[in-house]
Amino acid sequence: MNSFHLYIGIILFTLQLASCTKEKKAKEDTVTIGTKKTEKNVTTQEKSSTPILLENKGIGPITSITFGNVIDQELATKGELLFSSKCVACHKASQKFIGPPMVGIYKKRSPEWVMNMIMNPDEMLKKDPVAMALLKEYNNTIMINQNITKEEARAMVEWFRTLE
Repeated sequence: MNSFHLYIGIILFTLQLASCTKEKKAKEDTVTIGTKKTEKNVTTQEKSSTPILLENKGIGPITSITFGNVIDQELATKGELLFSSKCVACHKASQKFIGPPMVGIYKKRSPEWVMNMIMNPDEMLKKDPVAMALLKEYNNTIMINQNITKEEARAMVEWFRTLE
């Protein structure tokens, strides 16, 4: 290898290394809650291109969820255990991983959408605009259908409430 090629190689390596070590700065996004013009600042490490559509209930059997005023701790504990056994290969509670984090999920998605995504990921990834955008954002990594029941999904969404 002549010195010119070696010189170019060193420059390209240095540029690549420099681009990998840049720190991402926190940005503030404006989130619209429901159909009201209520705004809330959310600090994120990286801007997401996935739309926030709180009115979207997703595609699947869940059309309505009513949360109690108080978190059902027994149900939430069951949900945490289920999440730990079925979901942690791809999801972390508070950070991006192979899939999105669960902290603050209800600032971005409706509870119905979350349950439908847990129970019906195949159809959601094919037909739901938010699920399709998440698929793209997470490098086309599909969410595997874990055959989670309605009761199991409800327990998990209760646990997600504790992460807010």
